[in-house]
Formats: sequence, C-alpha cells, structure tokens
Amino acid sequence: MAMPGIRGMEHLGITVPNIDEACDFFERILGAEVLYTAATDFRDDDSDWMYEHLRVHPRSVIKEFRYVRLGNGTNLEVFEYESPDQVQKPLKNSDVGGHHLAFYVDDMDAAIAFLHDNGVEVLGEPTAYTEGPNLGLTWCYFMAPWGLQLEIVSAPNGTVFDNEAKAAGRTRLFHPGLVDETKV
Repeated sequence: MAMPGIRGMEHLGITVPNIDEACDFFERILGAEVLYTAATDFRDDDSDWMYEHLRVHPRSVIKEFRYVRLGNGTNLEVFEYESPDQVQKPLKNSDVGGHHLAFYVDDMDAAIAFLHDNGVEVLGEPTAYTEGPNLGLTWCYFMAPWGLQLEIVSAPNGTVFDNEAKAAGRTRLFHPGLVDETKV
C-alpha cells in the first residue's frame, strides 16, 4: 500500500558548488525560471539540528537555496552548502547515490546542436532503442559545468510502452503529444 495521499514528484534537491553558475546554466541552457531564493546562510551552531533534520554535518551552512522551475516538469531546489566534511567531486551514475536529471525535447538534433553551440559537453552521439518497451526513444547525456550528469530524451512518435499504455487507457506523462488531457 502506498503512502496515503501521495500524488507524485514535487521537486528534486541538488547541491552545487556555485549557485550563481548553476542557476545561470539552468536558465540559459534549459530555459528554467528561478521562482525564489531562500535560506541564505542558514545554520544552527548551537545544536545538532542540521544533522537531525537533514542528515548533514551539524556545522553545515546552507549558503543559499533557490527554487527553480523547468518547463512543465519537476521543480528543483538548488542548494549551495558549506560543510566541514563536504565531498567536492560529483558522483557518477555507477556510484551509490549517483543520479542524473533527464529532460524531454521535441527535436534531438536541434537540442544537441544547441548544446554544442553553447559549449556544453555532450557525451557521445544519441542512442536510439532498437527493441523493447522504449523502442522509439532516443537519448543522449550531457554535462553541467560542475559535473552534474544530465540527459535529453525524445520520442516524437511515442514509445512502445507509451503507445501500449495509451491503448489500454493509461497515460504516462512523458511525450506531450500522447497525454490524454482529460486524465491529467
């Protein structure tokens, strides 16, 4: 049984080494909008509140966090921390806790050209699924300047999974053209 009242993902929190650089990248490259800034120099030097509530070093400081919206997708809480035990190197996907953020694009070639034109590191060439439930989907990884792994995906005609779900009366909020607005 699922958690009572759960509706879905509201936001993802990520920590970056420089919040100005990160938010500039999100705005300039991904078209994000910073909705607000909060918690500048948030700390609690008199207790273990930071550890008890956030599982970070008790003397950690949230230098700043900004709430960012990316198109019609999930929001991001972008944090810049200062902490005595902070690890500076981003995790790889293969590391425990490793992660990446994926974004849907309508035109893979145009998106990759834009990334190249803006000096963004693109990893390899687009990969297209040739079988299975994601047949119809193409993906490609790229990197944020501070090492966060990002991905773009595109499935202009849907995927086998999307099309089977739609035929069965279920929808997956993946490809905007396949969303049945009456069920959202």
